[in-house]
Amino acid sequence: MKPIQIPITGKEDRKVISGPLAALSEFYEAFNCADIGKMSKNWMRTDEVAMDNPVGGIKRGWEEIRSVYERIFNGPASVYVEFYDYTIHEGRDLFYAVGRERGEFRLNGVALELAIRTSRIYRLSGGLWRQVHHHGSIDDPELLSRYQNAVRSGR
Repeated sequence: MKPIQIPITGKEDRKVISGPLAALSEFYEAFNCADIGKMSKNWMRTDEVAMDNPVGGIKRGWEEIRSVYERIFNGPASVYVEFYDYTIHEGRDLFYAVGRERGEFRLNGVALELAIRTSRIYRLSGGLWRQVHHHGSIDDPELLSRYQNAVRSGR
């Protein structure tokens, strides 16, 4: 399977895409527009969902995950990411996407170019794809340290 290089940004025309691509596009639109309402619709809102990221650690359940997004969306940092170099693996009622995010984090005059390995898992529920798991990792130890320090200093 050849990874797809065309990025998903959230600005895709969802009249011409559907299924997993539409669900991923909806996530990136919600994130890049800092829209907690749209983010809430993208995630399955149960205690079974989980998110693991370089700053927030493991969060379980929609309420914990929502609090992370609210802190990002309402905080002083500006963050933009897009998903690229990805593959999508689909079953009857589950799909997962494995790829990379690139983007930018800005806070108090500090700008970091982000490079994150990312996987997202979605489950079909009521005819709609809902995210149930996200994992993000930063490979570069220096970038990880700078990112963690910038986020912590901005709190």
